[in-house]
Amino acid sequence: MKIHPGILALLSTLILPALATAADHAKPSVGPDAALARLKAGNHRFVSASISGGKPTAARRAETAEGQHPFAIIVGCADSRTAPEIVFDQNIGDLFVVRTAGNLVDDYALGSIEYAVAHLGSRLIVVLGHQKCGAVQAALAGGDAPGHVHALVRAIQPAVRASKSQPGDPLVNAIHENDALVAKKIRQKAQLGDLAAQVRVVEGYYDLHTGRVEWAQ
Repeated sequence: MKIHPGILALLSTLILPALATAADHAKPSVGPDAALARLKAGNHRFVSASISGGKPTAARRAETAEGQHPFAIIVGCADSRTAPEIVFDQNIGDLFVVRTAGNLVDDYALGSIEYAVAHLGSRLIVVLGHQKCGAVQAALAGGDAPGHVHALVRAIQPAVRASKSQPGDPLVNAIHENDALVAKKIRQKAQLGDLAAQVRVVEGYYDLHTGRVEWAQ
């Protein structure tokens, strides 16, 4: 029986990407403890070095053009001062980064995380908050925010309420609480199937002045 050329073309668009995805998933991944150790070592280099040593961009670009296998997922804030690849001194292809103001996660972010775990081999998820987070500060200030910023403020309000009675700096407390709630949401909502037991979710707090990441766990 002959198959119409149009059907063959359609099948190729559906099957070939699936095979590529399966090949990605078959690659071994770095375990969560080893991944966290690599991030800590990279952050130490970033903090201690006065001048960047640079990256083998051309070689790494050629290597990653054939496929990606990031060893960690970073759920970070969109703040321009907190780029994870720089903060953790990593190269292209090393980190799978999901960034929104306030390092929040929605269905799109959760889907991205699920993809990185299932198909790219990532086993560590880092929720990376940071000092002086403007999104958390806006939620702490209360009131209405213009446009879609209101959605960000509304999503961070539970962290503000939960940290309200804590001693210390209200903004720092709210940032840490927001990180904890985001990490909890990932643990509860991300559909990782049988891989869930292999995945670790941790929280980090980036200091804008020192460049150091403090870890909650």
